[in-house]
Amino acid sequence: MNTMSDRVNGIGGKVIVITGASSGLGEATARHLSALGASVALGARRLDRLQSLAGELTSRGGNALAIATDVVDRHQVSRLVDTAVDTYGRVDVMINNAGLMPQSLLTRLKIEEWDRMVDVNIKGVLYGIAAALPHMVRQKSGHFVNVSSVAGHKVRSGGTVYSATKHAVRVISEGLRQEVKPYGIRTTIISPGAVDTELPDTITDPEVAVAMRKFYDDVAISAEAFARTVAFALSQPDDVDVNEILFRPTRQEY
Repeated sequence: MNTMSDRVNGIGGKVIVITGASSGLGEATARHLSALGASVALGARRLDRLQSLAGELTSRGGNALAIATDVVDRHQVSRLVDTAVDTYGRVDVMINNAGLMPQSLLTRLKIEEWDRMVDVNIKGVLYGIAAALPHMVRQKSGHFVNVSSVAGHKVRSGGTVYSATKHAVRVISEGLRQEVKPYGIRTTIISPGAVDTELPDTITDPEVAVAMRKFYDDVAISAEAFARTVAFALSQPDDVDVNEILFRPTRQEY
């Protein structure tokens, strides 16, 4: 049962769908929002980790679903959202968090990695929007949180394609913001800097991997910083639409 403090925080009682929820930003956000009284539907490819997380949250008195979801398959993303609606009656927040960062120099011609980033980082966000938008339009309410990156604001050697996908997330989110005003739907872009996640582990270009690992080891902050940022955006009153948040570790220059 939600307490009065849960309701006051603007998050208690909400139904929140999170992709990429098996680790990193998604996992930390699921824990934080569940602790604030939200019901969470967790999607990711690693079902064992999702089930473990959902079990942890329910053991603490929360409501959590674990649904195996690969965001490159629009039918799986639709199933994730529809299961949340079938179980909890609505979807209040869609957090499009799943992402990959296999950065590399363009001269390496890692074309399969380029394709994968486009599929996950761009199309995965679009599929999340497509899955949740009809429900939110019908409800005349809802909130999309789309995860970009500092790389969605800047580009550096070795990160060209990744930056392009994260710029795309910002463009898609701004277009969505303009289109959903008649339905009372809010949109938030969150662009983190270096946060301690598994993202650097997806880099296969040795030159880029060494530099990125050193950078993260030196400055990365915990994923809980991202979770708190999400909670800030979600907890605003209905007439406040926090459209974009860019944050970095204090020590991060780039």
